[in-house]
Amino acid sequence: MTRLRSSAKYGIDSMRCFTIFYRVTLALSVLMFYGCSGYAPRATMLGSDVSEVVRILGTPSNELATPEGKILVFPRGPFGKHTYFVYFDQSGRMERWSQVLTEPNFDQIKPGMTQKAVIALIGASKIRDGLAFGRGYLWSWRYENSACLWFRVEFSPEDIVRSTIYQKPPECRVRVASKAG
Repeated sequence: MTRLRSSAKYGIDSMRCFTIFYRVTLALSVLMFYGCSGYAPRATMLGSDVSEVVRILGTPSNELATPEGKILVFPRGPFGKHTYFVYFDQSGRMERWSQVLTEPNFDQIKPGMTQKAVIALIGASKIRDGLAFGRGYLWSWRYENSACLWFRVEFSPEDIVRSTIYQKPPECRVRVASKAG
């Protein structure tokens, strides 16, 4: 029959074992966190080149050319409420970023605008619905707000904005039970 060895025999007490385990676990957690792509840009990324930003934030959904340089677009999740535009100068260095899913940006979208103009302002939507009889389509964006709303844009078949509206998404609609009887 084998006996368990006492940790005291080897000069290690249980508190020290716990401390070592805690520190190793913490270090591995930090490495895993920073090893994965980040959710949002950070101030420490300013001045970074495009490849470093992509390494940290992941693959952008779109790249927009501007006279000053370019913008990389990072939407966050199909149900995410943020889309980050990361701005680069002509030498490919990050200058700034902004979270573009905001009501002031939505209010700039007017009937007659093109789909490309909408994308340049708030990015493309991941939530897309067709309209019956070939009348066009709807794009919807979730965003941070206290009223559980999403912003929707109706496009014509020619990719021109017809209308915009704030509505409750399906997960926020309250269903009223009918009374039997």
